[in-house]
Amino acid sequence: MAQWVGALSPGHIPAAVRQAAVSCILDTVGVAVAGSLTPPATAALSLCAAASGAGSTVLAGLVGPKTAGRAPSGTAVPAHAAPQQAAFANAVAAHALDFDDNCYAGFVHGSAVIVPALLACAQAVGANGAQAVTALVAGAECEYAVGAATRGLLYDQGWWTTGVLGPIGAAMAVCKLLDLDAPRIAHALALAVGMAAGTKSCFGSDAKPLMAGKASEAGVQAALLAQAGACGPADPFGHGHGFAARYNQGVLDIAALEMGSDRWYLLDPGLDVKRIPVCLSSHAAVDALRALIVRHGLRPGDVASVVCDVPPIVAANLCHDMPDTPAQARFSMPFAIAMTLLEPEWGLAALAPGQLARTDLREAMRRVRMETGPSWHDPSRRRDAPEGAIVRVECHDGTVLRGERDKAIGSPGDPLSPAQSARKFLDCTADVIGEAAATRLLAQLRDLDGPMPVQALFDTLAAASSVPAADTRPDDTRPE
Repeated sequence: MAQWVGALSPGHIPAAVRQAAVSCILDTVGVAVAGSLTPPATAALSLCAAASGAGSTVLAGLVGPKTAGRAPSGTAVPAHAAPQQAAFANAVAAHALDFDDNCYAGFVHGSAVIVPALLACAQAVGANGAQAVTALVAGAECEYAVGAATRGLLYDQGWWTTGVLGPIGAAMAVCKLLDLDAPRIAHALALAVGMAAGTKSCFGSDAKPLMAGKASEAGVQAALLAQAGACGPADPFGHGHGFAARYNQGVLDIAALEMGSDRWYLLDPGLDVKRIPVCLSSHAAVDALRALIVRHGLRPGDVASVVCDVPPIVAANLCHDMPDTPAQARFSMPFAIAMTLLEPEWGLAALAPGQLARTDLREAMRRVRMETGPSWHDPSRRRDAPEGAIVRVECHDGTVLRGERDKAIGSPGDPLSPAQSARKFLDCTADVIGEAAATRLLAQLRDLDGPMPVQALFDTLAAASSVPAADTRPDDTRPE
């Protein structure tokens, strides 16, 4: 793997893979800008220390909420920090809204950890966009290869794969950006594996995005330590107390780790890009219900109950039946379904403060329940529809409607359109930095795979942060 990363060149990467990488970076920057306003991002900001000459931007310090230039801790708000600190804070922001992408090679949030690490280091070394895209490919392919090698056991046992696998992806991306040789890359990989951590007990709490931040930070640290001459364990995967033995019941599919073939994980299985800002486990059910609403003209008052028949992993992930906080709501099937009944095109605003106290929302949530029916006992069914759903709607007039989806809108087989992707990006950024700056940033990210310095992205953010968003936002021209 280290040799593959060291030898990887832009010419080795198919155009479709590079475009997928650009899409990862674009989507992640968008959700990170929105996430920079959240309490977890503000908490992460308090751990960042402004350092003389530091060249990596901290989003929450640049565009996030400020009080007379002071962070909640009372310290000065740092707009820049060391790369590992910026990676930590920006990865927290990228995952704070649970609006970032997923990959089924490991059931992992890859981009939210890798992108902040590589962008922080790209700023620090003056890299251009094309170098950042190549680095993203290196990190993502390595992380998803290890994820595939776990055969799903890692996630099923309760490990939070983003925390466990994230340092690998971040470290390999940064190693590529720093142009380390294969021996140094191998040490960085071993150090990153040794820094793996995370359990799914974090779901529904601030610990989840904070752990994504720690994974990004650990990846940067592993790469920088290897660059400085630090050595990792000789056999981090196969050692008796190594990755496979301690995390994955001794199982590791070595074939999945063979790099350099025609297989690209960024294309197969590809990435699921979220349309709504909640756990992906609820998306297929939401999409099935939306289709029924459109087809039958359903109104909230028509519906007596909604039953979501889902795989066991979905039922386990969506553990909050009556959420009291936005963090819990992101892991609640009743919330996602109830919001869809009330507002089929809901988005970030549904998780704003005070929304969960709505009487109509809480009443609608009481009409929703989950179950796991016998169809999910079939392993092939669970493989083909890992977070699928069968939705049964019972109406007050006795009508029963049924909808089904194996995968959500935004999955590789049903991707967001360019217009939908742009709308999501602008929804995430326009209210934070203003419509004009958001539109400019979107255009820069779309053209990232070229000579433009990565610093130009942050220059756009910095210029916008000095002007109130309400004063810079023109008439709504978002793509439909």
